[in-house]
Amino acid sequence: MYIIGENIHIISDKVKEALTNRDREFFMDLAVRQVEAGAKCVDINLGPRKKDFAEVFPWIVESIEAVVDVPLSIDTTNVDGMEAALKSIKKAQPILNSTSAEPERLEKIPLLAKKYGAKVIALTMGSAGIPVAAEERVNIAVGTLIPRMLEIDFPMEDLIIDPLVLTVSGCQEYCPQLLEAVRILPYSWDPAPKISIGLSNVSNAVPPENRPLINRVYLAMLMGVGLQMMIANPFDKEQNDVIRWIESKDQSTPLARVYNKIAERIEASDEPQYEDFDLSDPEQAAIWKTVQILLNKVIYAEGYLNQ
Repeated sequence: MYIIGENIHIISDKVKEALTNRDREFFMDLAVRQVEAGAKCVDINLGPRKKDFAEVFPWIVESIEAVVDVPLSIDTTNVDGMEAALKSIKKAQPILNSTSAEPERLEKIPLLAKKYGAKVIALTMGSAGIPVAAEERVNIAVGTLIPRMLEIDFPMEDLIIDPLVLTVSGCQEYCPQLLEAVRILPYSWDPAPKISIGLSNVSNAVPPENRPLINRVYLAMLMGVGLQMMIANPFDKEQNDVIRWIESKDQSTPLARVYNKIAERIEASDEPQYEDFDLSDPEQAAIWKTVQILLNKVIYAEGYLNQ
């Protein structure tokens, strides 16, 4: 699994404070620890930074590249900020996160990525927003995103499609459709496009104590449909255990067997079954309940684990 470390994100109060104080040591330490924990790329999401992008983006790039050699993902809606960052990158091939199928962004961002030799994440979202159905998301990729890349002779190996994870809280019906989009997309074009998702989006607006479990169960499902890249938290040890168990088909513990069974069922276009779980084990019972909400079989509620 190629993990793009998500932890340098403006939503974090610590990141906001460190950015205000221009605390290089904070960002350097956070980047190093993410890489040591398994991140193969570091995402930098500082927001649009409309007023100070010309100073902030080069500063953060130079700070992080001083201590790590992995690629940087420049995560902003500010196209000028993207370019300010790209001009400063000296090491590995960067990623621009992101364009969409909205005309203005699709016009500018792929050209910017091509100019600087960057990869680009393209979201299956048009002017009308994010479609629910898997087929509609694939159609945006095949009918709009990929043709634009071909039009400008963009290297297809540098295109990454993101079919968009939305939260189980409020957008529950999107969760199983996203699985099918990830399953279908590799067969939609030759050569198969790379696919990445933002894993933790599935648990946005969920009580903090439930977020890691929802992320892990959804990850097992996504690995079942072939996911190999994601923006995620590399510090989540239990998440990393799930990745290791499924990639190595480790069956050595009850939890390893359960997560492998989830991935196997989803891979076979099946659904995890009641009998796959030992419901006398509280951990397995919680995983089973989480499967049910992610497959839209049981309506999500904040106290779903107590139902």
